[in-house]
Amino acid sequence: MKYQDKIKKAKTKLMLEQPYFGTIASAIILEKNNDILTFINDGEKMCYNSEYLDKLSVDEVEFIVANAAMHSVLNHQKRSTHRTRWLWQTATDYVVNAMLVNNGMPLPLYANYESQFENMYAEEVYEILRAEMISNGQSSMGEEQQDIIDSDDVDAPNLHLQKDIIPSNEALNSKIDSNEKEQNNIGAEVSFVDEEMKEQFEQIFQKLKRQGTLPKNIHYVVPEYFSHRIDWREFLYVHIAEYAKSTYSFSPPNMKYLYRGIYLPALSSDLLRIVIAIDTSGSIDKTLLGIFLDEVSSIMQQYPNYEIDLLTADAKVQSHKVFLPAEALEYKVSGGGGTDFRPVFEFIEQHIDSPSLLLYFTDGEGTYPKNEASYDVLWMMPERKNVPFGEVVVFT
Repeated sequence: MKYQDKIKKAKTKLMLEQPYFGTIASAIILEKNNDILTFINDGEKMCYNSEYLDKLSVDEVEFIVANAAMHSVLNHQKRSTHRTRWLWQTATDYVVNAMLVNNGMPLPLYANYESQFENMYAEEVYEILRAEMISNGQSSMGEEQQDIIDSDDVDAPNLHLQKDIIPSNEALNSKIDSNEKEQNNIGAEVSFVDEEMKEQFEQIFQKLKRQGTLPKNIHYVVPEYFSHRIDWREFLYVHIAEYAKSTYSFSPPNMKYLYRGIYLPALSSDLLRIVIAIDTSGSIDKTLLGIFLDEVSSIMQQYPNYEIDLLTADAKVQSHKVFLPAEALEYKVSGGGGTDFRPVFEFIEQHIDSPSLLLYFTDGEGTYPKNEASYDVLWMMPERKNVPFGEVVVFT
């Protein structure tokens, strides 16, 4: 069967068996390009090598067409700002493939898939992969991360390398050194989903939602233009990431691959140093307090190198403890009185040197400081309240 027939049959199968994926795929432009090894997706169209498709089964073609479609829908290209490009592409591929597998699609050989990443956001997966790279073998790269450099990935623009060509130290060093500049100019390099396509995707979503034929677990990964509100976890991870950027260096090189004559950078991480305050006043019930503590624990798990000043407070600061990597979040929570936010800011001013960010988990009912803090403040609330400064992140 020729590649043209495989594409037609794959799209037909998607429409019949997976109507959401199939409908999205029908809106994506497919373009032959034998200058690439496999296929890539820029958000609006998928380019493919026809000789590569000729070697695949219809099921495999169906999977990669659905993969390309979902990368467009999830807006992963645009969300890569301030992240290492190839690692971000790997993380997003894990998210997309997990959803496709959860909806009964057969997984092609060598596809990026781990069951632990099911029902997770790309931002969460990215931080897990980044942490694993740092912790495994003194910052050595894992096999999945090596694969993204050695081979073609469905969504890695400008990172498709011939398998028999190993980049030189100078060339790869240049790519890593220019990574920050590349990210800052990402909007000029990648063709993002335009407003017309966004509207088209949303119409498809709403139609199939009414019909009850949306894919399983899509609510975990659907972007903000479906619900018209920013996902709070995505916003939080993006904001925190600004204070914990990774760096790559060839001094020393990654020893795991050096014996093979492959010079790859080793990964190190800047220290994440933030302050987290938890409202333990009488208006915070056990359920809400549990949510607060779960999110603090999640932040600690996502970042391998941190120093977090954790405060609990009601009308006064009840406790203060500094948490370092690998420490369990175990200590007694006290409080139960009224709510006054001022003591936390006064405590920080007197006892904590130059904080960059304060996350304040609260219901928002209390007395606020009159003067704006000299550092960034994120108010984490179950519903939006007016605050005198900082940003409110509403979690659901």
